[in-house]
Amino acid sequence: MATKFEDIRNVVFCGHSSSGKTTLVDKLLVRTGAVGGHPSVDDGTSICDFDPEEKHHKHTIDASLVHFSHNGKYFQVFDSPGYPDFIGQTLGAMRGVETAVIVINAQAGIQVNARRVFREAGNAGLGRILVLNRLDGDNIDFPKLIHSIHELWGSACVLFNVPIGLGHDFKGVVSTLHPAGDVTGAVLNPQDIRDPLIESIIEVDEAVMERYFEGTPPTDEELSRLTIQAVATGTLIPILCCSGKSEVGLKELLDGLAECCLPPAAVRRIGTMDGQEIEIAPDPAGQLAAQVVRTRMDPFVQKLSFLRIYSGTLKKDAAVPATSARKGVKIGQLFRVQGAETTPIDSAGPGEIVAAAKIEEFHTGTDVGEIHMPSIKFPTPMVGRAISPKTRGDETKLSGALHKIVEEDPTFRLDRDAQTKELVATGMSELHLGVIQERLHRRDKLDVETKDPKIPYRETIRVPAEGMYRHKKQSGGRGQFGEVHIRMRPLPRGVKLEEYITKATFPQHKSHHFDPINNFLWVDSIVGGSIPGNFMPAIEKGFKERMARGVIAGHQVQDVCVEVHFGKYHDVDSSEAAFKTAGSMAFRDVFQQAKPTLLEPVVHMAITVPEANVGDVYSDMSTRRGRVHGSDAAGGGMQTVHVEVPLAEVMTYARSLSSMTGGQGSFTTEFSHYDTVPANVQHDILAKVKMADEEDE
Repeated sequence: MATKFEDIRNVVFCGHSSSGKTTLVDKLLVRTGAVGGHPSVDDGTSICDFDPEEKHHKHTIDASLVHFSHNGKYFQVFDSPGYPDFIGQTLGAMRGVETAVIVINAQAGIQVNARRVFREAGNAGLGRILVLNRLDGDNIDFPKLIHSIHELWGSACVLFNVPIGLGHDFKGVVSTLHPAGDVTGAVLNPQDIRDPLIESIIEVDEAVMERYFEGTPPTDEELSRLTIQAVATGTLIPILCCSGKSEVGLKELLDGLAECCLPPAAVRRIGTMDGQEIEIAPDPAGQLAAQVVRTRMDPFVQKLSFLRIYSGTLKKDAAVPATSARKGVKIGQLFRVQGAETTPIDSAGPGEIVAAAKIEEFHTGTDVGEIHMPSIKFPTPMVGRAISPKTRGDETKLSGALHKIVEEDPTFRLDRDAQTKELVATGMSELHLGVIQERLHRRDKLDVETKDPKIPYRETIRVPAEGMYRHKKQSGGRGQFGEVHIRMRPLPRGVKLEEYITKATFPQHKSHHFDPINNFLWVDSIVGGSIPGNFMPAIEKGFKERMARGVIAGHQVQDVCVEVHFGKYHDVDSSEAAFKTAGSMAFRDVFQQAKPTLLEPVVHMAITVPEANVGDVYSDMSTRRGRVHGSDAAGGGMQTVHVEVPLAEVMTYARSLSSMTGGQGSFTTEFSHYDTVPANVQHDILAKVKMADEEDE
């Protein structure tokens, strides 16, 4: 690639659904000559929405990568989904870029996912640009829209241009930094915005700002240089106006992006090497630092791993280290990606986003090179369905097809339920899982059956208890014998092991193992050889198998500490199998004595509704065991209510909210924590478990 590193611009287009992101990106590709023709989302010919499910639904499901050039800048652009159900695609794309372009439907105002991606981009340290799209629509109150943006995101949001006319009369935009002489028809006076814009830009340079207030305006070169700094520090969030459909303002949008999007060096990148934090210098000759930010299962080249390179040079046929592989991984062919199309290349350097094909060791989040990047944080999927093939004998085929989806979607999880032997698919929502079901039908020719959403309850204990179990069998020949004595106690989340494991608490402590995922600690306090050390791993395995199966309701056990302090063995009859069984049964018996209880997942919801419906949301949440934490203005006569509520109470909330608000409400859901299930609800859950067990018998 001939473009200089400093001229690369990596961007993600994001926002709420139906804001026109994909149409905008398609139009920019055509306008810059990167592609020909007339791509259209409505006609199913979009460059970005090329997947059959995207064509059918007419909205983006997966982040797609395209590239074009303008004014000497080389843009690598991710077009990301607008539905919160597919937020994982946006978060992965954000790791690969320096600038987030948040597209807002000027007719609908600031919608819930625009708020979320604005926040996520800020958390990721990206520069942010707002694009007010669809200004050719009806009934747009432009001053009110700008007021709602300032009310929500502050005075750093400043118009870089203003529309001339609105709706059918929208015929152009005029710059606020360099306003033309005749601005007849401008919705706002650009001269009134020019001074606040200049002040936002020069705020990052005290010397320039001091000269400005003394009467010396900044030069164009200073404004250009400081604009990048201001966007990088967040003191400036440019607002650009356009209509993707009518293409009014597109040239000015391209010019604005070239002027305001951040170069790769503008965002500070921190990695670790040999256990030490280092700042990554974007040096083509430096240590290789790259990360897989997206995975796509392509029908032609099978698996494509999208790599953002931060430092060093990646070459085809090179062997490179990767966090997901024990030894070096051979890269093979590298590709430049334009939507569904790929072009082979020989190498790529800092700032570039390229794809590598058919590398099984690569997964989204894999670090490639000697430097480790921070992990990409994805939301926890919480809506589960037991899934099985309609055609008997397709179980192996289904498992393989679902694992391909796990590869390309970091918010989709697959588990085998140890209790029911069911294959459980877990996603972000019913819509998310429905799209996956369509993809199985289309891509793998698999039709599946699903059961009602499965709530991922957990089991734990409330008080300490102790006990033992002796496993003894004699049926001719060698018998089975193992006896295990344990103490069990609740283990608080976030406990510091060095403070928890003390001589006072565990006076005979020899060693311990800790499982951070399930917050499970087991302590070996065996003295005097009452259980030989070679049997201890089998006892631990028995514990973990019992935890996976559950004790009272068939759900994973968590937040428990178990101490093995005594036991007995037989020289001939003792075996690993006997001690594994003894460990499992001892765990079961003592757990039942320790006042076991169920835990349920609690989610945080941000529910955006018209102001007139806020009271309805409050009342509805009180019937769902929800705790409302207040509300704030979302602009445009909307309010966002923040609430924590058990997942079990909102599995089908989309239907209820649509009915309550006449289709105007929307929400996002994020896992918050696990909490104790109330006694009356737990009684009903356990009764259903008992009934199901009796039916199985």
